[in-house]
Amino acid sequence: MATSRVPTSCDSIDRIEADRVGSLLVAGVREMGLPPGSRIVFCAKNSPELLASVFGCLLGGLVPFVLSSGLTAFERGEVLDELRPDLFVEDGRFADVFRFGYGRERHVLGEYFQCRPMHLTSGTSGRPKAVWSGWLNERAAEDMRADERSTWKFHSGDVHWVCSPLSHSAPMRFALHTLLAGGTVCVPERFDVDQLGPALGAGVTTTFMAPAQLQRLLNAPIPDTRGLRLLAHAGSGCAHELKRRALNVFSSQVVTEFYGSTEGQFTICRGAEWLERPGTVGRPRLGRQLRAVDGQLWCHPPPFARFEYWDDPGKTAASWNGDWFTIGDLGRIDRDGYVYLEGRRSDLIITGGVNVYPVEVERILCQADGIEDACVVGLVDPRWGHRVCAAIVGPISDTDFDNYVQDHLAPYKRPKTVVRLSHLPSTHTGKVDRTSVAETILESIR
Repeated sequence: MATSRVPTSCDSIDRIEADRVGSLLVAGVREMGLPPGSRIVFCAKNSPELLASVFGCLLGGLVPFVLSSGLTAFERGEVLDELRPDLFVEDGRFADVFRFGYGRERHVLGEYFQCRPMHLTSGTSGRPKAVWSGWLNERAAEDMRADERSTWKFHSGDVHWVCSPLSHSAPMRFALHTLLAGGTVCVPERFDVDQLGPALGAGVTTTFMAPAQLQRLLNAPIPDTRGLRLLAHAGSGCAHELKRRALNVFSSQVVTEFYGSTEGQFTICRGAEWLERPGTVGRPRLGRQLRAVDGQLWCHPPPFARFEYWDDPGKTAASWNGDWFTIGDLGRIDRDGYVYLEGRRSDLIITGGVNVYPVEVERILCQADGIEDACVVGLVDPRWGHRVCAAIVGPISDTDFDNYVQDHLAPYKRPKTVVRLSHLPSTHTGKVDRTSVAETILESIR
């Protein structure tokens, strides 16, 4: 299959170059005296050399772990103390490892990923933990590759554009499997809608982004995007108005949502399915079963997708029940197998002794005409214990808002404090920054 035209607005890397750089890194690590199975921690901004280094580790029998370059020294120290890596590579220090491989016999990389990259969980239920897949034999590794290819149709003609930090699992996974299939990956240092917009009309075939990034893209001029075959999104709830705009601009054949986490991948939802069932995150991916027990979602994954929390057998045991695991998300599954998220236990707001799930309230608010986005948080309240508060984006009038919530939300779910924002603040991964939203709301009522 012919390779697509590669946009020139950012650094890119193809499979041939990824093999070269990756094998150089592995040769350098071995020359330093580190054995197979060593843990290599990278703390660096997005770059082709970072992606190729992780690619080489996975094919060369090393365990890569990518930390966010935005961590403070204190946060980074906590993680390193827990992981006890064999090698730590910071921004600007890749050459120090590569030079050990220069002039040495090239390390021949394998044909399959021998593990999955280690990533930190989001930390919404406590201190972030590292997720470890364990070592994969050839059969498990081939099953994993086949699972990704059958789901996303990766092929050698793909040109993938990275929108989010590679320190998070979804953007890394899309980039790695594009390379594994022989495609090309564009790796800008950071998300820049002025770069991405033109690139979509100049050869990019796939991309993954969070809803906040999708909103910024749709607010920018968009060129002819007939070459784009996949725009995947996940990471947080997508407002109905935003989702419909995306489907209108890019088509229901291109826009695909999925529900997953650092620990595992659960569902996939094609655009046409969402139009038939607005609000769903789709049905289970091939090889997975989902069930809701007392409102909590559990997943039965294929063998290659099992995991543990690094050096935390207690947390691992609490997440697994036989061959089923949960990350604490709440939801329901309809008779046709479609999943609807209703929140996370860590996001639970208890107000007046009644449980309120922010994701549910956000979903309902975002269906109102004139509300483009919403974030719901709970703030300490002397009367209620916690009060339901909301930040909204959009031109809806106060009267229409009041009428809408009275019609659509039970009294205990209605926001008692509402602030208007031009946009919701986001974290470096593109997710809504709930902490920042809560601080803004607090400032507004002081």
